[in-house]
Amino acid sequence: MDLTDQPTLITGAAAGFGRALTERLLAEGARVAALDCDGERLAQLAAEQPEVLPIVCDVADPAAVEAAVAQVTERLGGIRILINNAGIMRSAPLLNPLDRTDPRHPLDLWHQVLDVNLNGVFYLTRAVAADMLQRRARGVIVNVSSISARGNAGQSAYSAAKAAVEALTVVWAKELGRLGIRVAAIAPGFCDTQGTADALEAAQLASWVDQVPLKRMGKVEEMVDALLWILQADYFNGRVLELDGGLRL
Repeated sequence: MDLTDQPTLITGAAAGFGRALTERLLAEGARVAALDCDGERLAQLAAEQPEVLPIVCDVADPAAVEAAVAQVTERLGGIRILINNAGIMRSAPLLNPLDRTDPRHPLDLWHQVLDVNLNGVFYLTRAVAADMLQRRARGVIVNVSSISARGNAGQSAYSAAKAAVEALTVVWAKELGRLGIRVAAIAPGFCDTQGTADALEAAQLASWVDQVPLKRMGKVEEMVDALLWILQADYFNGRVLELDGGLRL
């Protein structure tokens, strides 16, 4: 796919990988709508990238998603590229013997993580794919998964959500491919982002990096390059591109 002038929607676009991807796609000539629940960061992005269309949206709210997609299609004339990047990383073991009040995994954390990382992907893809079908437009949908989809101790909710996203990637590729819509995913390992630093203690992160054969974290620019390759490789469909430096959980 030639990215020039392509109407593109990116979720979680105001910071980290999402922001880097937004800036790169704008540089490639795409017309980008940036969705994020953080209005302040989104305003900063729009101030620095005035050509972007900023929309405050909680992807875990299906009504808000429908409204946002309608706004994007009206302003950009449809959507040809959807990148489901929005996500949160919260960690907790299934049982914490040190918690004498209730050692069990918190239910609110479970629902919060699945609402954003899994339900949000479903809501966005459901709305955007329907619009592509109505317009008879070919397009591509890329889901951002994680190395944790293989199962990471202490991340029941996050691992479950990302594994489900990878399964949905295959399902949707089979269903939508005949309509001219590709669906693929990218699964980064540990990357040098603020989100990673916030989610993991320094000692824990250093331990993971030591297990990476390349002995370093991934760079955001490397993840962006890989995702752009997916967009441009028109025969890549129903597969997950893993970028983890060779680390296996």
